[in-house]
Amino acid sequence: MKIVAFGGGTGLSVLLRGLKKYTKDISAIVTVADNGGGSGVLREDLGMLPPGDMRNCIIALSDIEPTMMKLMQHRFKDGYLKGQSFGNLFIAAMYEIFGDYEHALKEIGSIFRLSGKVLPMTLQDTHLKALLSNGEYILGEKNIPEYVSKIKSKIDKITLVPNVCKPLEETKRDIKEADLLVLGPGSLYTSVIPNILVDEIPRLLMESKAEVFYVCNLMTQPGETDDYDAFDHVEAIIKHSSRYLIDYVIVNDEFIPESMIENYKFQGAKQVLITQDQIKKFEEMNIKVICSNFIDIKNNYIRHNSEKIGQLLFNYVKEKNN
Repeated sequence: MKIVAFGGGTGLSVLLRGLKKYTKDISAIVTVADNGGGSGVLREDLGMLPPGDMRNCIIALSDIEPTMMKLMQHRFKDGYLKGQSFGNLFIAAMYEIFGDYEHALKEIGSIFRLSGKVLPMTLQDTHLKALLSNGEYILGEKNIPEYVSKIKSKIDKITLVPNVCKPLEETKRDIKEADLLVLGPGSLYTSVIPNILVDEIPRLLMESKAEVFYVCNLMTQPGETDDYDAFDHVEAIIKHSSRYLIDYVIVNDEFIPESMIENYKFQGAKQVLITQDQIKKFEEMNIKVICSNFIDIKNNYIRHNSEKIGQLLFNYVKEKNN
């Protein structure tokens, strides 16, 4: 089973942990428009692609000892390296040794015995620009949610800067050969949608023999998807691509107890809900909806049950090929 999954941040890495139990042929296509935190510092200092989201996906697909995993995620607490993670520095070192990202990531894949590979959405130095509903433009992935939350306006459209960014040839080949294509979960406007703004990607997704699944977020994200329901998430993706891009939506229908989402509510996040009206709208657009309890709560963090989603996708491909 060959799977190509698009996203960034923690959302994609959670999904990858579930998928790798069912296949060793996974291509994780990762957003590289991050300009904040330790990744942003390395990007500015070394002129490299931001490594943070790729680090999370490398660790998720890896077959390494727990100590090594802790080492890759370790963040320095003091001094000049404060806030920087060892994993980011490791990727930066590999980039300098091998001189280009493609070669460096292949070597990293061998070292960490990945169940597949991790590829950047583009090798170009790219940033995000948001057009807000009030007509303002905001530049920079880090600045967008902060500013939107501050002025209480909504994101209308996201674009890449430069406007035309090319995908890797390897990504194009993988999409054509895939048995399954997955978008999300993850920050809608800053992790998921940027991948489908890359040149040729929407067309290749629609032309592929594989069907496209979108894994909808469990919670809204302040400054990005305030008050969004499941249909709003899909509508935003369609607005940036095509009505015919998505074939299936995987959405949680289990109500999360108030006590479990107190911290999220304090930050302004709400549960993303699905209703019969939304399901009807999806059906009218010929998008199939898969509803179930996809929640996994650990240490008060609400995440997708990656194993359940992995099994669901594996069973789909298995039935399709029988």
